[in-house]
Formats: sequence, structure tokens, C-alpha cells
Amino acid sequence: MKRNEEISKLAGIREWDFIVIGGGASGLGSALDAASRGFKTLLLESHDFAKATSSRSTKLVHGGVRYLAQGDIGLVKEALKERGLLAQNAAHVVKNQSFIIPNYTWWGGIYYKIGLSIYDFLAGKLSLGKTKYISKSKTVEKLPTIEQHNLASGVVYQDGQFDDARLAINLTQTLIEKGGSAVNYMKVTGLLKNDSGKINGVEAEDQFSGQQYELHAKAVINATGVFTNDILNMNNPKHGKFVVPSQGIHLVLDKSFLKSDDAIMIPKTSDGRVLFVVPWHDRALVGTTDTLLENPSFEPHALESEISFVLNTARQYLAKKPTREDVKSMFAGLRPLAAPKEGGKNTKEVSRSHKVITSDTGLVSIIGGKWTTYRKMAQDTIDKAVEILHLNGGPSQTENMSIHGNMEGELVDRTSHLYVYGSDIPAIKSLQSSDPQYVQKIHPDHAFTIAEAVWAIRYEMAETIEDILARRVRLLFLDARAAIDSAHTIAQLIAKEKGHTQEWADQQEKEFIELAKGYLLTPYSPKTITHH
Repeated sequence: MKRNEEISKLAGIREWDFIVIGGGASGLGSALDAASRGFKTLLLESHDFAKATSSRSTKLVHGGVRYLAQGDIGLVKEALKERGLLAQNAAHVVKNQSFIIPNYTWWGGIYYKIGLSIYDFLAGKLSLGKTKYISKSKTVEKLPTIEQHNLASGVVYQDGQFDDARLAINLTQTLIEKGGSAVNYMKVTGLLKNDSGKINGVEAEDQFSGQQYELHAKAVINATGVFTNDILNMNNPKHGKFVVPSQGIHLVLDKSFLKSDDAIMIPKTSDGRVLFVVPWHDRALVGTTDTLLENPSFEPHALESEISFVLNTARQYLAKKPTREDVKSMFAGLRPLAAPKEGGKNTKEVSRSHKVITSDTGLVSIIGGKWTTYRKMAQDTIDKAVEILHLNGGPSQTENMSIHGNMEGELVDRTSHLYVYGSDIPAIKSLQSSDPQYVQKIHPDHAFTIAEAVWAIRYEMAETIEDILARRVRLLFLDARAAIDSAHTIAQLIAKEKGHTQEWADQQEKEFIELAKGYLLTPYSPKTITHH
């Protein structure tokens, strides 16, 4: 995956079958679905793949226990089926995760055991394991850090857990292997229309070189998530509002707050949502919130009220009470919820199911949805485009399609942090052994090696420090201070690999540190060691 090679394809193709705008879960899914049906497909992303929403999830591949409680059986069934498919198609990056609901009332255990048995039943043969009722002592044994005061029992159920930004990169790799094209940092600035007012392409601008492109296509897919309205504005300034952005934040704590391979699911919080404490890359991830926002941004920030809500709720259930000082990293993401017809204000009423919207100009937009159902969303989107634009192409091929990196789940060594690379692991190991510098750690407190950064630059289209430290290796999301301390090393490495100037490296470093400070809850003070 090399950006300059992808860009060089743009000159050679007069007309694409599909141009997909947006490099998150729904855009990558749609592009892969189109390419695997034999369509000439190009995906354009204005920033980096999974930059906005798709790198900021709760890292769960799940049916959505919460939607079951709301009675949305259809969505739960669809999501459970997709969970099972994703666990087969990307076994390296998706894994089984057991969750425990701690009950502080005598009837809680019975209630959740019944509810979750329905959840298992709906999963059918793709169920990951049976729900079990466990005693108070068993709950404490499995969750040594749980608040024991008034604890009555526990209920264990199975769901999936994954690394979202890594899966996005794997989807991009698969897309290119299937003959499609993808370019990051290529911003769509306008839509092209023919004489009869139908869309027949896009205007785009390379965010690095400033070069402008006019690219023609039979079909244009708008998969820009919370930015859907921007593209719809280019299409028709008088369109209704289709997407409601809702913010969810996550706090990352040291593993000592969980001390378990089981996750905790807290079913009834003060805002009526569920709160998860999930083991992720040797840290404990706590989230999430649901706050309606007016204006979406690529780098959303947690609100003070959200931070206190997550910390206060976690403190009620954890024996070791987390404080602001314990937060290693904090990240916020926006959900592109499909707007309700009546303009309802409550995000719990706004469904997580997806909608495909068609404009009379032929623009097809995909909105709503969630990571777990990305493949089904993509299939519905391409089916719709094929139908309304009368394109020739067979049915979707993605249901049992192996994604780049996929290898049998049993063969994946989860004790090594390299497991997310799946079948690329041998190549990374041989890169490590090719140069003594490459086997060194990016940061002394974390397992990630220089080789992984080199790999990201050479083969995963990483162009900036942020691409590497936020999304190719997840250091910024796991430990923002460590990421800041590593910025210099990575800036020098990219400059060396790509032939950039020292000025470029210094500027990159400065920008990244500014950005990374937004992931900290307490002010950053540089360590005494300084690199010069």
C-alpha cells in the first residue's frame, strides 16, 4: 500500500465505476464490496483512514445488549450475525471477550441471565458461548477489583472485541488486493454533474501537494459519517438534516484497575446507558457517553460533564477508585446517528441501524450504523447504487471473504502485541531482524517497536506522526504522555524514510504534540530528558 502508487492510478483511469468518499468503516466496507463485484473502485479520504469516528469506538464487536433491552430485535440479530462473520473473516484482530455484569440486587442476576440467554439464542450457531449465572464469590474471584459492598452475584456473557483502526487498515489492504484503489489525504471539494444534473464524478485536492483532480465515475457514494451533511450541501444546499452527531468519550486506565481478562458491563448508569470497562492492549478502556453535538469536528474533545460521569460511574463499581491523575489517555469520537423523522432530541431514541439515502442527482449516502455491521451496511449501499443507476454487477461477495491479515484464531498468539498484524507477523519479524535499530522500542514502557513504524510508513500508507502513533500502533490512545515523548523519534524516522527536510520533521513534531495534549486529562510537563 503506497500512496504515490495509488495517486499515479488517478491519471490512467478516465472513468471509475465507483468513487467512494470517506475512509472509515462504511466507506472502506462499501469500496471493498464494490471492488469485489468487479467494479473499478476508488476510495478518497480527506485525512487518514479511520481518522474521525472509526478509530474511536469502544472496540467491541457486539450485537448490542442495550438494543435488546430497547426491543430492537432486528438490529440485534443482524449485528450478532455480522459479529460471527467478522470473527471468521478477520480472526487475527477480532477475539472472544467475556463480560461480567455485577449485580447489586438479588433479582439482577435472574433478570440479566434471562435477557442474555435471549441474546445467545438470537446469535444461533454464531453464538460465542453460553450465558452463565455466577455467585458473589465467583464474581470477586474473576473480577478482583470489583466493588464488593452489597454485591449479590454476577452474570457472564460472551461478545467480541477488536482493534478498530487496525481493521480499517486491513480493509484498505484488502480493497487494493481486490483491484480497488484508495488514497488518504485526498479531500473531495466538489461534485461534478453532467448537463442533465446527474452526478458524474468529484473534484478532489491532494492535501499535501495541493494538486487538484477532476475524477469521473458512474456512481458516487457518500460515506462521510458525521460529515455527511457537508457532501449533501455540495449536492443540494436545500437538503434536510440526515445525521445527528453524538459524542462518546473513553478514558484509558492502567490494567491495575481491572486485573482481569474479563470485561465489566454496568447495565444501568445514571444516564440510562451501559458503561463498559474492557481490557484492551493491556490497558482498561472505560466508556462511553452519549452527548448530542451541534458541530462535528475531526478532533472532538471530551466535555467536563462526560469526564466526571465516566469517572464517577467507574468509581461506584471499582474497588480501586480512578481519579483524573490515573487517566493515561482520553479520546472522544462522534457517532453518525441517522436523524429521527420527528427531529427527536434524545440520542437513545435515535437508532443505531443504518439508512441508505438516494438523492435525485444519483448520489447515494450511507448513514448511521456501527462498526459491527459495517459489511452489511456496505452491501446494502452498493446494492442500492447498482439498482438506481442500473449498473451491471453480480451480488455482494463479502460475506465469507477473508480480510487481509486473517489467520485461524487458534494460530494467533495473543500474548504478543504483534497479534493484530495476523499473517503479516513473519514479515514484521524479518524487518525487525534486518536492522538492530528496528527491534528497539518506540517507547521504553510499551512493546511497540521501530520496525512497526517503518512497516506503517512503507506498507500501510502512514504519512504523519499521528497516523503512526494514533492508528497504526495505538500509543496515543493507550498512553498520551508516552506518545508525546515518542514524537521526536517518529518524526525523524518518517523524514528519513520519505526524504523530508528537518524543518518538516520539526513542524510535524510540534503539531503532533499540540494534538496529543488534547488526549491528556492533567497538564503535560516534559520529562527532564530532552532530545536535540
